[in-house]
Amino acid sequence: MQVWHWDGFFGYLLNDYLLEGAVISVVLTVASLACGLAIGVGVAVLRLSGRPVLAGLAHGYCWLFRGTPLLVQLLIIYTGLPLLGLKFSVWQAALLGLSLNEGAYLSETVRAGIISVAKGQREAALALGLRPRQVFRLVVWPQALRVIIPPLGNSVNGLLKTTSICSTISLEELLRRTQILIQERFMVLELFIVAALYYLVLTTIWDFFQRRLERRYGRGWGTEAADRR
Repeated sequence: MQVWHWDGFFGYLLNDYLLEGAVISVVLTVASLACGLAIGVGVAVLRLSGRPVLAGLAHGYCWLFRGTPLLVQLLIIYTGLPLLGLKFSVWQAALLGLSLNEGAYLSETVRAGIISVAKGQREAALALGLRPRQVFRLVVWPQALRVIIPPLGNSVNGLLKTTSICSTISLEELLRRTQILIQERFMVLELFIVAALYYLVLTTIWDFFQRRLERRYGRGWGTEAADRR
């Protein structure tokens, strides 16, 4: 019995069906990241608002979504909530689950970035007559970005691979399409390695862009000098 088929391996390296699955994974990653970042910023602001009720609700949200597995969250959203009358398509369930989960983690990243900005910076901006929203947008947020960008980049890398969990609710992303081909072609090892290579290429491409972002937002803070050393 032949275990490895080179023709099958090379034949699926540039397979249109798998390439479409990779595109779906990337689109889901970008959409989930955008929604998760919006949620994370909002939750971080609430936790730093100084209002006990709002801060408590934000903390409870983080506690819930950081303390339970993403797979369980997806299954509850896709198969459990319809029992209560809340029905989502597989795409909606995947996007909602990933966004809520990612938002809980990103809120800590954003909160750490905001806290890293010296209190004197805010006080000086307020003394100049800026409103609180202007202080956040023009003073706090640009400085917080240099702290947020590195862990945010790692979150993108992790989220790209985490999209594979959505195969459990039948979303036809890269891993799900790989499993479908395996059922049809019975090339288990070849197709799983092809899928792994796809993920490796995608994360490597993102790593290149992440380094450029870190250098860009690190200007003036010694990042470039440290890189040269």
